[in-house]
Amino acid sequence: MLLESITGPQDLQGRSYAELDDLCDQMRGHIIAAVSEHGGHLGSNLGDVELTVALHRVFRSPHDAILWDTGHQTYVHKILTGRAAGFRSLREPGGLSGYPSRAESEHDWIENSHASTVLSYAFGLATAFHHNDERRRVVAVIGDGALTGGMAFEGLNNLGHSGRDVVIVLNDNGRSYAPTVSRLSESLIKIRNNPIYMRRQARLEKIAERIPWVGEQIGRGVKMSKAAIREMWEPTAFFENLGIRYTGPFDGHDIAGIEDALANAAEFGGPVVVHVLTQKGRGYAPAENDKIKNMHDTGSIKDGSYTAAFSEAMVKLGDQHPELVAITAAMPDSTGLLPFSERFPDRCIDVGIAEQHAVTSAAGMAMGGMRPLFAVYATFLTRAFDQVNLDVGLHGQPVIFCLDRAGITGDDGPSHHGILDLVLLTKVPGMTVFAPSSYQELQQMMFDAMELTDGPVAIRWPKTPAPWVSDLEVGAGLDARLVRSGGSQVCLLGFGKMLAACEGAAAILETEGIDATVWDPRVVTPLDPRMLNDAAGHQLVVSVEDGLRIGGAGAAVRDALSEHDAGCRLRVLGVPTTYIPQGRADTILADLGLDAAGVASTVLGMLAP
Repeated sequence: MLLESITGPQDLQGRSYAELDDLCDQMRGHIIAAVSEHGGHLGSNLGDVELTVALHRVFRSPHDAILWDTGHQTYVHKILTGRAAGFRSLREPGGLSGYPSRAESEHDWIENSHASTVLSYAFGLATAFHHNDERRRVVAVIGDGALTGGMAFEGLNNLGHSGRDVVIVLNDNGRSYAPTVSRLSESLIKIRNNPIYMRRQARLEKIAERIPWVGEQIGRGVKMSKAAIREMWEPTAFFENLGIRYTGPFDGHDIAGIEDALANAAEFGGPVVVHVLTQKGRGYAPAENDKIKNMHDTGSIKDGSYTAAFSEAMVKLGDQHPELVAITAAMPDSTGLLPFSERFPDRCIDVGIAEQHAVTSAAGMAMGGMRPLFAVYATFLTRAFDQVNLDVGLHGQPVIFCLDRAGITGDDGPSHHGILDLVLLTKVPGMTVFAPSSYQELQQMMFDAMELTDGPVAIRWPKTPAPWVSDLEVGAGLDARLVRSGGSQVCLLGFGKMLAACEGAAAILETEGIDATVWDPRVVTPLDPRMLNDAAGHQLVVSVEDGLRIGGAGAAVRDALSEHDAGCRLRVLGVPTTYIPQGRADTILADLGLDAAGVASTVLGMLAP
């Protein structure tokens, strides 16, 4: 197979287009097989196969910096840079990352798993290359919705203002900017994409400008005519108004055509947009026909998960509360909002990859009498913390933040672990933070959150399955729940899913003759005074959380117990301040001592003479 001979981009040179087409088919099959076994992002990678081949034939990576946004569309790039064999361990512990990884390859300049950042990276690299007088190209591939993010527009504005040499490849797969095309515009595209023609035109305009009065009139007429044609026939002149040349759109599955477009763009000075149209999921019918996710990620909402509990509760709350409106940042599917959206289409708003806008607009909705709920992955909410703190918190608005994938998430790696939310949200004055430990608890907290109207509320839950409990094991309001009443020796506080680890630890400790008390705090802030009073009466208190240990829930317990002037010892267990690589969530937690055995071992060590 041709695929087996590809050890790097240099192996693409000298190949016929028939060979390249065959290689593209082989790479699609390779990706489908890997993602079917290990999960991952399928549609976006099947769509950019020919584009990636063209990029690596025109530019010399890693001498030329090819940057990707979002980073989940880099599977073909990984194959072409010698990592095809690594797909046997895609997203596995110690295996190939599902995103660019600087540790994996010199061809991966940035580890870009959060969207809309690549144009800022590109500006920075282009500035550095210019300063150092290095003749190296910077290519920024942006697509799959990343251009909906505000940071991308900040980057565009700065690139246009600075005039830095950057080729911006707009990979338009149906979720990005998409201007219309006509036969006249196709002709104009061919002309405008030809640097020789554009240089000649510039010379003619300069000559005309030297002719007194006549030249002025001709120059003005040319500019007015060009502007009129743009407005009538060409794609919106948005980019050019920012000082960025626009070319395209081009067929993103025509390797020869893309190569011409990229080569021409590289000849221009300053920033240039090359707009390519690609089909997400191309070559794989299930992905092509998936209208909602387009096989964005092969993961789905599983029955019995916390996300399923949220999804079910949202529909019930929507029936009861006509003022409830749901907001998503381009993830209505993964966050469980599709059933709500189908039931209440006018009350589900997708703002695109724009978390900051989502939060501040939610504040505005709340000011206008609505009850906004923002469903988002925990790792993505941190992008909008300033808005949470000052636009929602400072104004005391009753916005509900529903944080999916909180804690250690597993195979998506360090960028997706949701371990900062407890540290950050507990510092927002007036913020109520819930941490459910079961399917039923999450739903109860959803209803409780609707009753809290004097400030913002956050509910965080993990990616892992949700325990199913009886009605007697569900709390209410802001009260903690006493799970197990033990002696005065040890008290375990298990926040959210870590309650299971504490219950397991208590069972282990019982075999050692230690009768531990176990609490489900339910609410991280404000902490239940009854729970704190009980904990203060024990010799040892151990708090367990799946967020950062420093500054999180355990730190709040420490502060509260110090105010009680409690004489007990306290041990805070949580995630260390480090970047944690991909792996199975339960394995990572066990390695960190955050499973039942680890908690029990900590207690025994603390009690040892």
